[in-house]
Amino acid sequence: MYFLSGWPRRLLCPLRSEEDPRHVQPSAQRRYFAVLADTQLSIWFSRPSVLVVSYIESLKAVSQFGFYQQAKWKPDDSMIAVAASNGYVLLFDVVGGGEDRYLYEPVYPRGSPRVKVTPGYKEEQCAPALSLEMKKPIDLEAPITSLESLQDNLLVCTADGYLHMLHWDGVRNGRSAVNLSTVPFSLDLQSSRGGVCLDLSGVHIRDMEYCVTLDGFAVVFHDGRLGFISPTASRLSTEQLQGVWAADVTDGTCVAVNNKYRLMTFGCASGSVLVYVIDNTTGSMQLSHKLELTAKHYPDIWNKTGPVKLIRWSPDYSVVMVTWECGGLSLWSVFVSHTHPQRYIQISYWGAEGYQLWVISGSQAGRIEGEEGLPRLRQAAILQFQFIKSALTANPCTSNQEQVLLHGEDRLLLTCGDPAQGHSLTDHQPGPSHTPLSQGLSTLLGHKHWHVVQVHMHTHTLFAAIDSSGQFLAVAGRRGFAHYSLHTRKWKLFGNITQEQSMTVTGGLAWWNDFVVVACYNFLHQQEELRLFLRSSNLDIAFACVTKLHTGTLLLNVFRNMLIVFHTDCSICLYGIEKREDGSSVELLQEVPMSRYIPHPSLVVSVTLTSVRTETGISLKAPQQACMAESILLNLAGQLIMLQRDRSGPQVRETDAPSNQKKLLPFCPPVVLAQCVESVWTTCRSNRKKRHLVEALWLSCGGGGMKVWLPLFPRDHRKPHSFLARRIMLSFQLNIYPLAVLFEDALVLGAANEAALYDGLGGRSPEAEPPEAQFPFCTVERTSQIYLHHLLRQLLVRNLGDQALLLAQSCAQLPYFPHVLELMVHVVLEEEATSREPIPDPLLPTVAKFVTEFPLFLRTIVHCARKTEFALWNYLFAAVGNPKDLFEECLLTQDLDTAASYLIILQNMEVPAVSRQHATLLFNTALEQGKWDLCRHMIRFLKAIGSGESETPPITPTTQEPSSTGAFEFFRNRSISLSQSVDGASIGKSNLQKAFSMPAGPSAKSPENMYIDMLLWRHARRLLEQERLRDLGCFSAQLGFELIGWLCRERSRVARLRDFVAALKRLHKDFLWPFPVTPNSSVGSPLKNGRCRAVLSTHLLKSQSADSLLNSDMDAPPPPVTTTKHHWLDGLGAGPKEMDSISSHGVPQTHEAFLSPLINKPEECSVGSATDLTETSSMVDGDWTVVDENFSTLNLSQSELEHISMELANKGPHKSQVQLRYLLHMFMEAGCLEWCVVIGLLLREVNVIKQVLSLLGSPEVPRETVRSVYAGLLAVDQWASSDCLGYKAFLNLLRPQLQTLCQTASEQVQAENFQASAGSKLAETAVGVTAAVMPRAEESRGTAPLGLPPDTPMGASMDRGCAEEKPEEEPDEEGTYDCILS
Repeated sequence: MYFLSGWPRRLLCPLRSEEDPRHVQPSAQRRYFAVLADTQLSIWFSRPSVLVVSYIESLKAVSQFGFYQQAKWKPDDSMIAVAASNGYVLLFDVVGGGEDRYLYEPVYPRGSPRVKVTPGYKEEQCAPALSLEMKKPIDLEAPITSLESLQDNLLVCTADGYLHMLHWDGVRNGRSAVNLSTVPFSLDLQSSRGGVCLDLSGVHIRDMEYCVTLDGFAVVFHDGRLGFISPTASRLSTEQLQGVWAADVTDGTCVAVNNKYRLMTFGCASGSVLVYVIDNTTGSMQLSHKLELTAKHYPDIWNKTGPVKLIRWSPDYSVVMVTWECGGLSLWSVFVSHTHPQRYIQISYWGAEGYQLWVISGSQAGRIEGEEGLPRLRQAAILQFQFIKSALTANPCTSNQEQVLLHGEDRLLLTCGDPAQGHSLTDHQPGPSHTPLSQGLSTLLGHKHWHVVQVHMHTHTLFAAIDSSGQFLAVAGRRGFAHYSLHTRKWKLFGNITQEQSMTVTGGLAWWNDFVVVACYNFLHQQEELRLFLRSSNLDIAFACVTKLHTGTLLLNVFRNMLIVFHTDCSICLYGIEKREDGSSVELLQEVPMSRYIPHPSLVVSVTLTSVRTETGISLKAPQQACMAESILLNLAGQLIMLQRDRSGPQVRETDAPSNQKKLLPFCPPVVLAQCVESVWTTCRSNRKKRHLVEALWLSCGGGGMKVWLPLFPRDHRKPHSFLARRIMLSFQLNIYPLAVLFEDALVLGAANEAALYDGLGGRSPEAEPPEAQFPFCTVERTSQIYLHHLLRQLLVRNLGDQALLLAQSCAQLPYFPHVLELMVHVVLEEEATSREPIPDPLLPTVAKFVTEFPLFLRTIVHCARKTEFALWNYLFAAVGNPKDLFEECLLTQDLDTAASYLIILQNMEVPAVSRQHATLLFNTALEQGKWDLCRHMIRFLKAIGSGESETPPITPTTQEPSSTGAFEFFRNRSISLSQSVDGASIGKSNLQKAFSMPAGPSAKSPENMYIDMLLWRHARRLLEQERLRDLGCFSAQLGFELIGWLCRERSRVARLRDFVAALKRLHKDFLWPFPVTPNSSVGSPLKNGRCRAVLSTHLLKSQSADSLLNSDMDAPPPPVTTTKHHWLDGLGAGPKEMDSISSHGVPQTHEAFLSPLINKPEECSVGSATDLTETSSMVDGDWTVVDENFSTLNLSQSELEHISMELANKGPHKSQVQLRYLLHMFMEAGCLEWCVVIGLLLREVNVIKQVLSLLGSPEVPRETVRSVYAGLLAVDQWASSDCLGYKAFLNLLRPQLQTLCQTASEQVQAENFQASAGSKLAETAVGVTAAVMPRAEESRGTAPLGLPPDTPMGASMDRGCAEEKPEEEPDEEGTYDCILS
């Protein structure tokens, strides 16, 4: 296919002229272009595009002959005929200036390898000097309508209805003139011999073109009728001409023929193009297809183009160019429309090899006046459009590769993976496990850019080929060839230029492993040859394997170790290639004559050797047949013909015959597989997991779309049914033009043009516009399309569900397979749900049942529904099932994100009550699993339902958020509300806001907020009942739950603690906190007298200066949490007034508080202060370098170091410590003394427990709390005595406080209630807890941000209470720090 590139070039003319060009005509070889004006004939050279000679008619001759209208070249470029308006034919001899006379010669700098002594230098690089000599004019006495050049004759059509045969030497033969009215015309050749003829009286030919392969003339009559004239002899006479005409067509305007595909294209006044073929049996004209602009693709111009003005096929007959009367240019492939609409086009012709399109613009730019009113010295109306075309057009053997290769006049564009990656894989044999394409799939699909390789050649690129790895290129011009490595970015050229100039590539290029296979013609020996050049060797005949051929070569292709060659005598030869130590060898294996099936050798578009055959009968466990060359595929003028091996005779096992005596089986007669075929793709690889795709045959059929000849295999190695075909032909439409097929990746690669308009007039008139303003800038972009869903759908339509399932399962690992299922459901749904006619056998239920075979069923359906209109949902869910059932299935499979998507469906299809019910289920499940992001969206969704904003559904999370099992994070000054999920807040130390509080206002008391609060309270009760404090902290931080206020309300209910020992064990487990151990001996410890206290405190403070704990501000009292005033809670703040002064002083007073002296009791383990682990957290987290430096300055003894190590071993992770202190602060402010005691025991905070025990003496403390604490401590003491002696030493420190607690309890109850068994009895007496029944919550698995603990008066009171025991403990409850627990 062809693609426009860039802006068109404007050719400058050195001659001053007032006339605009009106016609352009290329020579047969397209080296020269004749440009006609009214009285001027100019000859231009093609490369470089320069003016060579110009002939201007005199005024006297113009009055006699008239203006120039059209021109025609002689096939050998030696003469040119010009038709004048008064009926004259002017013949000009094109006379060369000799071998040594050139008009333009290139100038190279010194040291350039291209010198003037190079053979062929002048022929390739110099523009010749030509002259024009007019011969005697020929007067035909009637206006000339058309010219057509034959070998030695010139056929001229005149307006009087005659056909004149003229000799190029200028002698007119009157007997060659034929009157059209005497030529018999009918609908077919059979009826023309005796049937009624078409009356052509007064009719003449408007346009005509000769078709070599059809051996006839396609004509358009002036009344719009279409016809085809076939001469029966070389001379024109009435008896030797017969014609057929097309029925029901009366608006023909112009004609062009395609010699390769045997097509006749007729332009019509309606703007469409009719493509006809000649029936081989009857000889009648049959309509093949139409080329027309549609309102769907071109809604602005489809009916504004006017009649078709000109049709021109490209030199390789792969695309056709169409222009219209109202302007515009479009390109179409042979059998499909693929347009590039332009404007201001009047007439155009293709240049050499189709890289340029010479265009005469319809604008009046040629008459622009200069500054002084004089015409400019340029001919601005001749433009050159630049094209880039696919390598398949000239070298179809590249179809067995899986890269897209395009080549322009001076560059190559290709798609491939990473060059370094592909270079490392070039030594591997092709196979499913070593395919460089599969590893570079992300590179192929990740961007739309190309690998661009500049080609510095003095001639056009004729052939280009790429190897299977996509890393090596071979390019051929008019003489010789070269190859290029993408890895080294270097070209390899012929060292001997004479060898390069002595050969020309005729049959194309191909890669076989590391060899370049070239079919060429040797000028020195005048011999057709087949040459193989090793890539790593020098390009020289001495290193090549040369095989002489008996005739010319048109096409070649490679299949594994076999080479197939198509010759000009219509024969096919199969060669075997073998690699040897000294190079390679080529051996002729078989020759297949095809002259009886091929009428003309130029009709063969491509030839391919493949393992595809019809009677496969191969089971899934026998893929060895894929390695054998079973069939020959021949694209004959769009007809795909297959020749299979004849296995009807007796078969000889390959193992019985010697390798050098193996005889290949003959081929059966050809069978037509498909019509209107443009390209064919096969592969020689084998893949047992994807045999459907690898062993399929892929066809590009233009307007017929893509066709796949898919193999069918029995499932589970069962015997296939006799009535089932071995293969099936499936067809589907593509949105791109296919250029390559990725078999195992189920993708089609292509290219497309993108146009960008340029608006730079700057107030100038339209006539003064440059080409940049008249035409868009065109770029070529890579495209790709998934085709797997088309195949699956076609198989399901044909009741081949088992084959569809096998195919889908083999591709289930592709990254876009979920998208494939969605596409299939979506396409079927759109077609059936929007159909105006009832569908008797709908396909959607079958597709839905098919999708249920895959685990992505639920996600596929909901994604398809959300991308579809709401009006189609009922039809969709009538086939796939009730969305409520699908929602519940998502909950059962724990796919909450998909369930959230179904919730949006339910919101639109059900009443709000149903949506609220299902949203509550999803919300509770998300709370259990710790999906905090989803929880926040569900809160917003529930609020929207209650407030009537159900039209704003929740956003389904697209990514899984990290799990919160590790820990929860703390951020400074974070305020989270239930109505706002924004994590950020204004940061300022002086204005700390209350964290985790709901916004004040009427919305907080709305029914929907109360409903959400009830759900949150229920989940919090569940967590507290199960003693999951860590999950409770994550829950509070992530959702902005007001923990302190809720604990205050639940202090006498669910916040009561039943079993202190079980709670302590659960905290050890959840926070990864080690159980304390008893040191071997702590007698005589140098630390117990406190002599190192200040020094250690100072150094540890310096090591922790970066810790955020030191930067917290807890001095500013925030607003109270609850409205209820508990007087006994004021005791938490009762203490000496030194605490206020200490907390208000600077850092030196705070430094002393980080280490506390050890108790002088040998049996007791070391007890840290309330904050010593916080300050030594850097040692726990791994900052041992700082600690070693600090300790080295202290000169500590071995016993001192052992004691410090034991102290650190009894502490948990720093992040767990921060979390526990935060929870302690929350429970202390809420007055939940039982939990404060347990957390204090875990942290071994003596001051905290002493403070709590002292508060129990207050008369306002409930008696149940006193009993619970006392019984719990007794239970812990009993457990520690038997199971954990490390706690025993710590409990001994609390003995005085326990005695005081016992006395306090004695004053409240009688003494018999406090015997030895009192602890266990009180433990059994539990406070009734009212909690909602909820599913058991799983461990949270996400790490999420958590706000700061609030600054409250209760917190300040607690600080003062702590200061009574130890003044240095001010930073205990600081919360303005960050931490993350992994």
